[in-house]
Amino acid sequence: MTKERFRRDRKRLAIGAAGILGVLAFAPAPVGAVTIATVPVAALSAGEPGDTNDGESPRVRGAEDGAPPGRPAADPSPLPAFPPFPSPTLPRPAPSPPAASTAPAPSPAPAATPTASPAPAPAPAPGFGAYLHYSPRGITDMAAFSRWLGGREVTVGHTYLPGDVWQNIEGAPAWLADWAAWYKAEPGRTLVLNVPMLERTEARVPDAMVARELRRGAAGAYDGHFERLARRLVGLGVKDAVLVVGWEMNGTTYTHRCGPDPRAWRTYWARIARVMNGVEGAGFRFDFTPTRGRDATPWTECYPGDDVVDIVGMDSYDQPYGTDFDRQISEPYGLQAQVDFAAKHGKAISYPEWGLFKNGDNAEYMRRMIRWMDAHPPLYQTISDYCPHGVWQCRMNQRATAVYRQAFKAGGGLPAEDAGEKEQAPMRDCRPVRLGGWLEERLGGRLCVRFNW
Repeated sequence: MTKERFRRDRKRLAIGAAGILGVLAFAPAPVGAVTIATVPVAALSAGEPGDTNDGESPRVRGAEDGAPPGRPAADPSPLPAFPPFPSPTLPRPAPSPPAASTAPAPSPAPAATPTASPAPAPAPAPGFGAYLHYSPRGITDMAAFSRWLGGREVTVGHTYLPGDVWQNIEGAPAWLADWAAWYKAEPGRTLVLNVPMLERTEARVPDAMVARELRRGAAGAYDGHFERLARRLVGLGVKDAVLVVGWEMNGTTYTHRCGPDPRAWRTYWARIARVMNGVEGAGFRFDFTPTRGRDATPWTECYPGDDVVDIVGMDSYDQPYGTDFDRQISEPYGLQAQVDFAAKHGKAISYPEWGLFKNGDNAEYMRRMIRWMDAHPPLYQTISDYCPHGVWQCRMNQRATAVYRQAFKAGGGLPAEDAGEKEQAPMRDCRPVRLGGWLEERLGGRLCVRFNW
């Protein structure tokens, strides 16, 4: 750190401290005991325990956080293909015993010499990665992320297509070629690409307009956009990419939400999958990924069908505020519901987005989520690694980061089932002190002042 930067940092801390003292000095409250605590920033605006999942997603925060993109530019370039990701199969039921017979028993045949059966092939390890940034910076950061984990290989690259205009949904951004180059550089890699279903993805389009757009898509009005995307990806050599189409459709954040017309949404999603895999050479795998919980619409109402879905994913952040992990498992349309639904339909599961959120630096959530994925192995999982969700790029989550790093570093191991920690309890009736993002990150959260009288 340079001397100049040190002086700037010291000045900022001094200003922040003065702000705290000012709030305490001039707060309109009776004289009495004062409690000061550091609480997660998101918790102060997250509502009470028991609130439904609000569907908030990283894309809302803008590309400066590492969140997926706004308006990048375009340029194609062909690269070779790669074999498909193995998909687990469900066990077949055991055959029924034969019916009893009254015929005389035959003479016993000579005993056969026993031969050893070949050992079953081990299940493939779940694909491992992190969302670090949508642009080529995310590719560069993967190498540093791997070093931070002691050389642990990152096998899944995860990025997002911008959803502002159709041209970008068609695969125009130039950096798509960089991701394709990363994908072909080593065997065993997987590229996960989130694909919006409609332009103006985050424009808060009203429900009536969304319903009209979904019906147009279901009728084939937008087939050409997705055919062009498929040709672009095949030309780049990523013909078997995992495509997370219309993610978090059960919430309200995105224009491609399901709620305004679930029937049209299902038809449109299925149509996209058929159009894209109808392009010569294509063999994309389609991931149906709602947010955890009921949210605005039960996600089962949006399921487009077994013939077009390859993976049943789930974006599962540590929210709402005050919700423990047992509730995240057992709630309607929660983690257990996802696993059961996927098994019933013969599909693999995935966690394209997961991480910390409304409950701050919650080491117990991190421990339990890692153990959940060990008990229910996904085809792949990619933590959203930027604040407030992440670990490597987010210094405010130090306790959870230690758990994550111990579990996923080269030679690491599963975290203890019960480390004696309690999940963070809400602090109520306190007055938040806004100090700005720079100071709050260094404090590990926002100061909250409660006057007890």
